[in-house]
Amino acid sequence: MEDILEVYARPYNQQYPVVCVDESSMQLIGEIQEPIPAAPGHPVLIDDEYVRKGVANIFMEVEPLGGKRKVKITERRTKVDWACFIEEMLEHRYPKAEKVVLVMDNLNTHKIASLYETFPPEKARNLANRPEIHYTPKHGSWLNIAEIELSVLKGQCLSSHIDCIEKVRSNVSAWNDDRNNRQSAVNWQFRTTDARIKLKRLYPKF
Repeated sequence: MEDILEVYARPYNQQYPVVCVDESSMQLIGEIQEPIPAAPGHPVLIDDEYVRKGVANIFMEVEPLGGKRKVKITERRTKVDWACFIEEMLEHRYPKAEKVVLVMDNLNTHKIASLYETFPPEKARNLANRPEIHYTPKHGSWLNIAEIELSVLKGQCLSSHIDCIEKVRSNVSAWNDDRNNRQSAVNWQFRTTDARIKLKRLYPKF
């Protein structure tokens, strides 16, 4: 926990940007009955019955101090999908950074080995040398700013039923562009000194 908090306390450095990554899935849901449009004094009425249309995966990347994020929607969440997302980040969005300070959870796909399973060894090694990885602790997903950003995304544009992955991509793309255009940065206030007081129960007693 303190390692992550120290990372968040670093000043902005374009050559060493702090980037948080997380992922989540969402159920694609179709309506059996067409919703009844809203009318004065009545919200839109949606039938309780629905049909499952599969699952979409959401990769979230957010640079808290830079006010930038990138969301990618995929059909799966395999090691290859994660490796391709990281490759796009390093080579297309941060090609000039010396190191990308990467904060993420310790999911089994979030490993350097995933790069080797996806790309030729030389490219995998070059990619593996770029990030400075910091894993959030077990039961500490609240420390990942990307998880907070995922909650905002789901609440603002994915809260209603969506029945196909292309509609998800369209909605998310518009949301992503709007957030980036407004440069919505994250002002993280919780510091190590706060943790040692408010989360004192987590520390050993001497």
